[in-house]
Amino acid sequence: MIKFFEYNWQVRDEWFEWCNQLSKEELIKERTGGVRSILYTLFHIIDVEYSWLRGIQGKEDVVVQFADYNTLEKVKSLSDTFRKEIDEFLKLNLDELKKLVSVPWDEDKYSVDEILHHIITHEIHHIGQLSVWARELELNPVSANFIGRKFKPIHTY
Repeated sequence: MIKFFEYNWQVRDEWFEWCNQLSKEELIKERTGGVRSILYTLFHIIDVEYSWLRGIQGKEDVVVQFADYNTLEKVKSLSDTFRKEIDEFLKLNLDELKKLVSVPWDEDKYSVDEILHHIITHEIHHIGQLSVWARELELNPVSANFIGRKFKPIHTY
């Protein structure tokens, strides 16, 4: 499972780099499908990942507002900050995959294993949306290939 977090984080960082070629207007432009805009999609991926991981840990959800992170630099910084905490948790606590978790935004309970899989597939889903938008802009999207990637250990912050 760790490899898929490494994959998502590497692809996310490549999308941040990719976004440097766009103007702020293009990053926040309202688009068809997905969750509004390129920048908001990246913000949303980060927010969902962090909220679910805090839920697994039994911690209170930290609500972040897009208005406070409405530039590429701020969203990237948020990603890096949250990733450090998530990384620390993942390297120590993946032994409780069957434990059931409750979160304040959902009345059902889920296993840690289900939540981790949800986080991974959620990001992959939205990366697909970014790829569609990239093609609409007549730009090449970031590669979604897993095979052939060289992963640096996630524990090197």
